[in-house]
Amino acid sequence: MPFRALNLRLLAAAAVFMGLAVLAPQIWMHGSALASAVAAASRPQIPVQIPVKKPGQQKQLPDEGVTHVRVNLVRLYVTVRDKHGAIVPNLAKQDFHVYEDGKEQKIAFFSKDMTDPLTLAMMIDTSGSQEHLLDAEKETAWRFLRDILHKNDLAMVISFDTQVNLLADFTDDKQVLHSAIEKAEINAPVDLGPTSLNPQGTVLYDAIYEVCRDKLPSETGRKALIILTDAEDEGSNETLQNAVVAAQQANAVIHVLLIAEPEVYFGAGMGYGGGTVAAEMATQTGGRVISIRNDKDLDKAFTEISQELRSQYVLAYYPTDTTANGAFRKIKVETTTKGLRVLTRKGYYAPGR
Repeated sequence: MPFRALNLRLLAAAAVFMGLAVLAPQIWMHGSALASAVAAASRPQIPVQIPVKKPGQQKQLPDEGVTHVRVNLVRLYVTVRDKHGAIVPNLAKQDFHVYEDGKEQKIAFFSKDMTDPLTLAMMIDTSGSQEHLLDAEKETAWRFLRDILHKNDLAMVISFDTQVNLLADFTDDKQVLHSAIEKAEINAPVDLGPTSLNPQGTVLYDAIYEVCRDKLPSETGRKALIILTDAEDEGSNETLQNAVVAAQQANAVIHVLLIAEPEVYFGAGMGYGGGTVAAEMATQTGGRVISIRNDKDLDKAFTEISQELRSQYVLAYYPTDTTANGAFRKIKVETTTKGLRVLTRKGYYAPGR
């Protein structure tokens, strides 16, 4: 073989040998990794232990064994008038005594600064008996809301006759309230009025119950219903007692502007009982009844209620009776000065079990 050809073959063999020497470790490494993976797959797996809380097993709390008592702060809005009916605005905390079920309570909070927002439900009776004064009612109700509502105050407008009508939900938009009041219209035969021939004529109790149950509980501050009505109910599903209880549970005051013509009832051979109904609702919730006979009476009544809502004392206390039994607790507020008349709600319902 020629010398040059032999050299070329030797060089080629050397190159192959050197390539194998370089690749051998990598082939071994890949083979080892594959072998490890196969071995791992063939090994039995060890399950992960997740701690599970057994039924009835309770975590020990730092204060376990301590009795927790639900404390209910009772807030009262109080109006004080003298023997002439004028509002008394200059009393101090020590001038008041608060009693719950006959036991005196310690006043924890007292204020004359009426910064709590107002939440008002303007409720207009649009049954046939209100035809003669409805226009005046609407005009005066609008002026009242326009003047009394300040920043953060809310009002709604309801009319009621054979049904309850939401004319405007809670809002601070006075134009919306004005338009809502204008929508109120008579919805009952005028010639019949509240007679036995018209068994569902004025669902007053239903209206109060629905407003206090569905609308007021979620609202804060001073809550009041201002009702323009003759207080004669015809056809409600709810009773007077249920309506009053709903107002008490919502911590709402009922003011009644009693617009009635008793001769209408007596002329039909019926006894008029609206005055008694109105007094019960107002007395139990800390409100007032003002009799209305004409337009001037309307203006005066709204002025009085406006002054009252803006001139209340705020008293609050923690009841000494912490029992959560849902019972009704009677409240009585007195002043150290004789001859003054105190107006506030007659009680509240304790938290339920």
